[in-house]
Amino acid sequence: MQKVRKAIIPAAGLGTRFLPATKAMPKEMLPIIDKPTIQYIVEEAVESGIEDIIIVTGKGKRAIEDHFDHAFELEQRLYEKGKHELLNAVQKTSKVDIHYIRQKEPKGLGHAIWCARRFIGDEPFAVLLGDDIVSAQTPCLEQMIQQFQQLDSPIIGVQPVAEEETSRYGIIDPGEQLGRLFSVRGMVEKPPFGHAPSNLAIMGRYILTPDIFPYLEMQEMGAGGEVQLTDAIQKLNELRQVYAYHFEGVRYDVGEKLGFILTTLDFALQNHELRYPLLDALSNIMKREKSVNSMSLNG
Repeated sequence: MQKVRKAIIPAAGLGTRFLPATKAMPKEMLPIIDKPTIQYIVEEAVESGIEDIIIVTGKGKRAIEDHFDHAFELEQRLYEKGKHELLNAVQKTSKVDIHYIRQKEPKGLGHAIWCARRFIGDEPFAVLLGDDIVSAQTPCLEQMIQQFQQLDSPIIGVQPVAEEETSRYGIIDPGEQLGRLFSVRGMVEKPPFGHAPSNLAIMGRYILTPDIFPYLEMQEMGAGGEVQLTDAIQKLNELRQVYAYHFEGVRYDVGEKLGFILTTLDFALQNHELRYPLLDALSNIMKREKSVNSMSLNG
């Protein structure tokens, strides 16, 4: 069985939900406290044993490459001023072996994965989506790699969601269950409300095999007029068994505004320097809001 050494991180999206902030800045560079969202994804990959990462970018994404490159003048200044903790944080991002390729047309996630096919070759590989940050004792991707080593079959990371949210995700139709592992009978991308086969949603982590590429090569348009990775996995599942793994950990959705704000608050509350000042500030905000609401009700 081949080791999972390579990972694809798609980062070519336009980030329209965060306009105008993302007009000139990649959505993936929006920070959670003091770290860009894409750095959390890269760190998870590295901590899971990934050796080579390819980031699929698009126009206006040069800041991602700059972030993971050396910044000699900045590093020298931090060294001279004795700011070693900050220096280590800055240098950490430049120690990862990252490659880049451009998705020249916005044809969707499936097309973005297909763009990296020559980098992958004939090896199994991971896919990590930047809208999903997972906080877990064992990195989410490492959990899935452990499952792949047992099964030697494609694996999709899933977690349950509320029924009213199923129309936002790819949803699996689960078959036989063994602990946190499910065989997959089928899957559907963003089913209409009330038509989802389960509440197990695909959550931005995949271990795939190179036999997915012929299906992506067809570039058939799916939901939203885009080449959907879910559709290609569904076709692969007709040839060989695909599995879903209910991974352990807290998943944060940073792909939409409220999720991004809640993630920032949660991460700030986990920071010992920010926790109590933030709790005080939130308490004052709640008191102010209650006062405003009370005045509104009283006319």
